[in-house]
Amino acid sequence: MAVSLALGMGSLSPLMLWSQPAQAKPNQYCRLDAKTIAAKDALREKAFSGDQAAQQEYTKLLNDHGKQLNTCRQENWPQDQAMWLRVYPCDTKPGVIDKVLDDIVNKGYDHLYLEVFYDSQALIPASQNNTAWPSVLKTPGLEDRDLMAEIIAKGHARGLKVYAWMFGLNFGYVYANRGDRRHVMARNGFGQTSLDFVKDGAQAFADPYNRTAQEDYYNLVKEILKRKPDGVLFDYIRYPRGTGTQSVTASVNDLWIYSSAATQALYNRAQNNQGLALIEKYLRNRKITVSDVATVRAKFPNEDVPRWQGRIITNYEKNLSNTQLHQRLQNDLWNLTVGHAAQGVVDFVTLVSQAPQRQGVPAGAVFFPGGNQIVGQRGFDSRLQPWDKFPASLEWHAMSYSVCGSPQCIVNEIARVVRFASPSTQIIPALAGDWDRAIGKRPSLKDQMAAIRANFPQIDSVSHFAYSWQEPASDNERKFCRV
Repeated sequence: MAVSLALGMGSLSPLMLWSQPAQAKPNQYCRLDAKTIAAKDALREKAFSGDQAAQQEYTKLLNDHGKQLNTCRQENWPQDQAMWLRVYPCDTKPGVIDKVLDDIVNKGYDHLYLEVFYDSQALIPASQNNTAWPSVLKTPGLEDRDLMAEIIAKGHARGLKVYAWMFGLNFGYVYANRGDRRHVMARNGFGQTSLDFVKDGAQAFADPYNRTAQEDYYNLVKEILKRKPDGVLFDYIRYPRGTGTQSVTASVNDLWIYSSAATQALYNRAQNNQGLALIEKYLRNRKITVSDVATVRAKFPNEDVPRWQGRIITNYEKNLSNTQLHQRLQNDLWNLTVGHAAQGVVDFVTLVSQAPQRQGVPAGAVFFPGGNQIVGQRGFDSRLQPWDKFPASLEWHAMSYSVCGSPQCIVNEIARVVRFASPSTQIIPALAGDWDRAIGKRPSLKDQMAAIRANFPQIDSVSHFAYSWQEPASDNERKFCRV
């Protein structure tokens, strides 16, 4: 009967029957059936055409479906299932974002990860934007629209918890090219920023040690929190990834520690004059020589050996010749500089996550399980993403995207995260793909989830990247339409 009404057939008033779809039980994946979805779509269209009775019934239906969804998620694995979503100016049109949110609920998702900072723009009304980034909504007439607050409220009305998903150290092209912010960007030993290093124009990474970067970003987070999201996710908490040989960091030149703030913070790790002098030489010359060691020790004869944070000194070392000490110092300087680069990332996410946590709002870090790997004998993945050192109080959102023709490589990635995580840390794998079908060698989301459930019974939350993958036509239409 609901289908007939959706087609405009029958003699009964539609509003006598709209309550029927609300009673339709979701399936084991908490997804609604096609008949219920069609009736809901028809009611939404009627509600947004100005029919007040339909508006009331639609509001009730959203509430009913939200309750059904949350009950279903409590009774079925996973207990929390999230969708990643980017929105566009066209989502300000009447009913457009409502349709997207309805679809997300219809598909069984009870969490929404809403992208609120990306590509050097923030989802904050232009009239209220006091951050260092322009607003997503730049169209005249939309200066006062608070799309983030609207989506959070509409999500809550549907039983969704809405997290604010933010780019982290990738501050964006517009920011990087501001005359008063160029000093903020991370630089490697070749004098490059990430815009020089990655040629897609979308990789503009800030120096995590830079005070201006910290203050700008912390202020942005506080503005996001004013909209009262249910959580905050920090993405791009790392350095850029190169291609080919540049995907491996194997020399101090490759490290993003050559901007003034990072360099000064490195010098501050010295614990005596010999240590400081050698750190300076290593950073400037990309190596130290036996002659450098001899010169430094002769210049500061009252100090026994070079010292800096983390360096372990033995009595044996104090009696070594300059030649014998040289190689040890060279290795220690490499470890120091790599550790310094990685520590900047950890310190940054620790700092910015304090803002939501102080308000009792969950915070999470998004990372690649392979982003912290050693490559070869002394190289590292160029992202230098030390997620194993991220605070245990954060949610760990592991982007488990490996492709090998079966879910096994995804299981292996998650297993690696589980090994590093403390028992108190919540691990929420992020999966990519299509719900029902494999894409090339990438298994369907259903198959990936079945493998996770079988191998990690302690994991009860997952997320799916992204709405644009599952509904590419809808995403393109919303992305390219004119407001």
